[in-house]
Amino acid sequence: MMTRILKTSGADLAYDVHGPLPTADGRPPLFMIGQPMDARGFDALVSHFPERTVITYDPRGIGRSTRKDGRVDHVPRIQAADVHALIEALGAGPVEMFASSGGAVTALALVAAHPEDVTTLVAHEPPLIPLLPDARAAERAAAGVRDVYEKKGWGAGMAAFIAMTSWRGEFTDDYFALPAPDPAAFGMPAEDDGSRDDPLFSDRSRAVSSYRPDVDALTAAPTRIVIAVGEESGDVLTGRASVATAELLGQRATVFPSHHGGFLGGESGYAGQPEAFARRLREVLEEAG
Repeated sequence: MMTRILKTSGADLAYDVHGPLPTADGRPPLFMIGQPMDARGFDALVSHFPERTVITYDPRGIGRSTRKDGRVDHVPRIQAADVHALIEALGAGPVEMFASSGGAVTALALVAAHPEDVTTLVAHEPPLIPLLPDARAAERAAAGVRDVYEKKGWGAGMAAFIAMTSWRGEFTDDYFALPAPDPAAFGMPAEDDGSRDDPLFSDRSRAVSSYRPDVDALTAAPTRIVIAVGEESGDVLTGRASVATAELLGQRATVFPSHHGGFLGGESGYAGQPEAFARRLREVLEEAG
């Protein structure tokens, strides 16, 4: 693995190249992107693609990538421009791409703006709240997580986030009648460390979850787009959003093993099934070949 820094006007982007460029197998490089997760979250998945050249990176303002633009928010359009800059700098395009969560939103923005960059995109569980039938209630639920975080700190915020993202079905009065969960019940610290800059619980990533895909641009793009959903995600928010995104693009969501973090290893504390997940990803990518 080789780690490099791409300096742009707005950020210094840290990225890792696993394998040779040009690629040894003649296939395009495989980009893996997430948000707010950094490159480390793909370690387990990368290990199951020893034959491929895989590129991972830290989004601006996260992990090793530092910002120079004076902003703290995470905007899909800006992050898509960063990924485009990386692909151009590497001279590696067009690429295949696996993108998860907020990274899937970035990837959809990338394909809309730069369709020539990506041959196949597997967009895994993009959390696109506006596409849900209960979008207003889901926005209210997300705002509730932010409010708990702002009032009580990280542990309480994480507990509220887990409760929200674990809720089955639409957000009803029954959900909003629940008390704020006890952090201790989720193994989270109750003490407030005073920080309020977490990208997951603050409003810094609101532009990600409130993003509306450019359907016309995506359907016109030559990119093969696959919307992926975990078999365990079913009727939780990210699963429902994945199904809605697929329907918006005139397709059905492609089922992958495990949950929202199905590609994560045991070191993450939210282990999925990385070996089975990698096998399914390889199958989906090879279907394009």
